[in-house]
Amino acid sequence: MSIWKYLIVKENHSERKTGNPGHSHAGLLGNHTELVCALICGAFLATGFALETTLDSRTWLTLASFIGAYVFGGMFTFREAIENLRKGRFAIDTLMIAAAAGSAALGSWIEGSLLLFLFSLGHALEHYAMGKAKHAIEALASLSPTTALVRRGGGQTEVPVEELIVGDIVIVKPDERLPADGFVTQGTSSVNQAPVTGESVPIDKQPVSDAGTARANPGRIGASSGVFAGTINGSGVLEIEVTHLSTESTLAKVVTMVNEAEGKKSPTQRFTDRFERVFVPLALVLVVILLFAWTVIDEPFRDSFYRAMAVLVAVSPCALAIATPSAVLSAVARAARGGVLVKGGGPLEELGSLTAIAFDKTGTLTEGQPKITDIVAADGIDEKELLAVAVAVEGLSDHPLARAIAEDGRQRLVQTEIPTATDLTSLPGKGITARIGNDVVLIAKAEVFGREGVPPLSSAMGEAILTLREGGRTTVIVRRGSQDLGAIGLMDTPRSSAKQVLEQLRTLGIRRMVMISGDNQKVADVVAKEVGLDEAMGDLLPEDKVRMIQKLRTEGKVAMVGDGVNDAPAMANATVGIAMGAAGSDVALETADIALMADDLAHLPFAVGLSRRTRSVIRQNVFISLGVVAILVPATILGLGIGPAVIAHEGSTLVVVFNALRLLAYRSKPL
Repeated sequence: MSIWKYLIVKENHSERKTGNPGHSHAGLLGNHTELVCALICGAFLATGFALETTLDSRTWLTLASFIGAYVFGGMFTFREAIENLRKGRFAIDTLMIAAAAGSAALGSWIEGSLLLFLFSLGHALEHYAMGKAKHAIEALASLSPTTALVRRGGGQTEVPVEELIVGDIVIVKPDERLPADGFVTQGTSSVNQAPVTGESVPIDKQPVSDAGTARANPGRIGASSGVFAGTINGSGVLEIEVTHLSTESTLAKVVTMVNEAEGKKSPTQRFTDRFERVFVPLALVLVVILLFAWTVIDEPFRDSFYRAMAVLVAVSPCALAIATPSAVLSAVARAARGGVLVKGGGPLEELGSLTAIAFDKTGTLTEGQPKITDIVAADGIDEKELLAVAVAVEGLSDHPLARAIAEDGRQRLVQTEIPTATDLTSLPGKGITARIGNDVVLIAKAEVFGREGVPPLSSAMGEAILTLREGGRTTVIVRRGSQDLGAIGLMDTPRSSAKQVLEQLRTLGIRRMVMISGDNQKVADVVAKEVGLDEAMGDLLPEDKVRMIQKLRTEGKVAMVGDGVNDAPAMANATVGIAMGAAGSDVALETADIALMADDLAHLPFAVGLSRRTRSVIRQNVFISLGVVAILVPATILGLGIGPAVIAHEGSTLVVVFNALRLLAYRSKPL
């Protein structure tokens, strides 16, 4: 990074500063070749300095020592300077080589050798430090095994995971990593999902109840049967049917998105970029003026050139340019290890400055696994007929309430024939329609009836709904053709951790927390009271949720926490959209700014706390980098040499990088 970069093409700083130590900075001595060369340069510099101070005159041995220092100290710097020039970029490596060559031409071999030694040493340490953050991300990609044991042709064969196809049956032995996303078809075991979801407790796995349904709808596979590549099997043997190719697994998507997040700029990064666009040209003008200082003041050109080179080193904003990317890189890597996917520096910083959070109810503050508690059949309708129609239609939907009715209903209808439903149509926030035989079946909340051309409910059904809602039930009406079959009441219990999570968020400084739900107001009030929320808004359609989010945004920054599917419009309008239980859900991974991979609300305080710590580190880094420049520029103008300037320059960059690396060790307070 240099002040010259804007003259031609802005340098991609992350390419140079966060490069993998095993890439362009490796050599015959491995990943630490650059560091070894820097130390050899230092040894030659010390030898040359010792010879020059002990001998009366410079000898060929002294000169050879300095030349050796130039060779080893400038090896990587010269190579990068050439590469940058070939790409049309004039970077600080080029300037350091020019400054060192100028020092040699003026006979100041010690200063030139010292400059190359300090710059190459600092450069090597920067690559080593940032490599630690990069390796934290690269470690995600190495979680998945390279081979899998597959049932093929009546036997078992081991194949590379890249050759797995959807439908393959893989066998996972105890303590092995799972090679692919899929569902359990045989065997029981506990699986450690922490590498993907961040869950601290292994999850018990068992075969799916209906392999055909799981195969047709991989996104609806329950947590007790769905598995992810990269997770670790326990003591049992599992047979798993593959549902995603290796390049499309949840782990592969997380790795891709984490790597993409590294390059997405945060608000602070955009600010520093704008600052540099103004600062750099002004600094360049100052350096050019200083080159001609000998024409104004009584000093030789050598002194003016030397001072200009020192100022050039001082004003190069390397530390400022790496201040935010290093912190974002470390935080994104730490979040991924904790089961939180953050899509870039923007959401990461915004999360730490929230004033309000809006929560969806079902599946977010509640378990999302409601059970049927009441079946109220209309006059002349049998309860089993009502339930059979509801199960047939709801079985086509992936909404949590629909799954609850379908799964719980089937258990109640063991010996009852369930009709076949087709032509499912979803009415977001309202209900669904489908066709059974020649009849259209509508299953919806009571508010849909009597509006927009839908005939109203009978008085008996209206009274039944009021009674159910008084008891805190979530209710739906089932209508076949023009006949009301009855109402179904369900109850969803709050998450056990919800109350503690909300208390922890208050401790972190979130002033306002609101529940917004499509469920009726009485149900919303009951849940809100149990989890400790003061505000609950029910009976909201998707467009109502959007308006509520927009209203909250007029008062400050707000996050919307939901499942990433039905809440997508509200999440898109929030400052930050946060999806719960995103592992295995393509929609949640795509729509959210931040995805909590596990279906665990307790990860939210961790994400908010990490974001706030990241914002603090970024502010510290910007203060350090600007402070060093503010001190160095006048100091070098007044005579501070190149050596001390390089020490402060590279030292500030190292301080910034190592300060950012502290985020890799971030730990949130336990609930």
